[in-house]
Amino acid sequence: MQDTITNETSTHSAVDGAVLTGRPVISSTGLFTPEESITNEELVESFNQYVNRYNTANAETIEAGEVEALTYSSVGFIEKASGIKARHVMSKAPILDPDIMSPRWDERSNDERSMMCEIGVTAALQALERAGRKPEDVDAVLCAASNMERPYPAMAIEIQQALGIEGFGFDMNVACSSATFGIQTAADYVRAGNAKSVLVVSPEITSGHLNWRDRDSHFIFGDVATAVLVEDEAIAPEAHWEILSTKLKTVFSNNIRNNFGFLNRAAPDSASNADKLFIQEGRKVFKEVVPMVAQMIIDEAKRLQMDPTTLRRLWLHQANAGMNRLIAQRVLGHEANDDESPTVLDTYGNTSSAGSIIAFHSHSDDLSAGDTGLICSFGAGYSAGTVFVRKTS
Repeated sequence: MQDTITNETSTHSAVDGAVLTGRPVISSTGLFTPEESITNEELVESFNQYVNRYNTANAETIEAGEVEALTYSSVGFIEKASGIKARHVMSKAPILDPDIMSPRWDERSNDERSMMCEIGVTAALQALERAGRKPEDVDAVLCAASNMERPYPAMAIEIQQALGIEGFGFDMNVACSSATFGIQTAADYVRAGNAKSVLVVSPEITSGHLNWRDRDSHFIFGDVATAVLVEDEAIAPEAHWEILSTKLKTVFSNNIRNNFGFLNRAAPDSASNADKLFIQEGRKVFKEVVPMVAQMIIDEAKRLQMDPTTLRRLWLHQANAGMNRLIAQRVLGHEANDDESPTVLDTYGNTSSAGSIIAFHSHSDDLSAGDTGLICSFGAGYSAGTVFVRKTS
């Protein structure tokens, strides 16, 4: 069982020779990217083949007005709606097959590592290596992702076992905000003295919950895995990111929903309906989430006595280029350039909770000591999480 490390405001505890501070930092990050990628051109060709087949097969009922004809997709439509140009996936060929349009792979036995565990471990090992850390130095593993491969045993515990980490692990699901919620949870463990080093791992195989036959969403998601190592400042490598604050917010909404679950077997006639995959009211989400998130960022900056317009960089949730543009504009007071608000959306697509972490992982090394930035995610729930950080040497 994991020993509790007592840590109060006036009392510091020594672990492995270090006097803990109770101040959480981000020591490093890790990233796993699948080898295969689907371009918009490939996706549109596949989707339109499916539309042709469907409309031909249902020509009579469509002509009679009993069934609505499907509408073609296009590269222009996708890029205007989202800013996405490509996405990485774990299983490309079946997704592009008009007869399948879903990922396919062999089911693994209970004695084999699960797919989420496998890619999560890859990202986690990179994060550990970049921090000069060994698995035995870590106290806990949080698997924070939007769709778990199974209810139990927890993915986090499997990742923990695969890495050889003592301590504890558990899963978290706050949809697209899972990683930032995980970072706050890890930071709270450090603040309380209950852990000195916590891995937040986000394996996102979002291709499994996407309806590749839905024109309005077939282009959105991609697969990836990220890891964030949150530690006490006393044991962190010299180059790290101070966590200045973390803030979470949830507001219930049905505008992004997925009704898949084990209780679907109680109503077998509807178990395969479209609502058992990702569904959303995109325009409503855009209208409601943008002001909520922008104000949340501004309010937290004010609480920190920080001028939000001085933030050096915003690593925003990678779901929609238009949403990010408006949020950044409201926070910074002007339209952000690629340096101020970098995007990975164009090549990765929406990777749910991993998106803002990919942006941070890929676009943070060039900042200088003392620069402040913001990691922010938002999505289904609604949920939103902010992590204000400052770079050290």
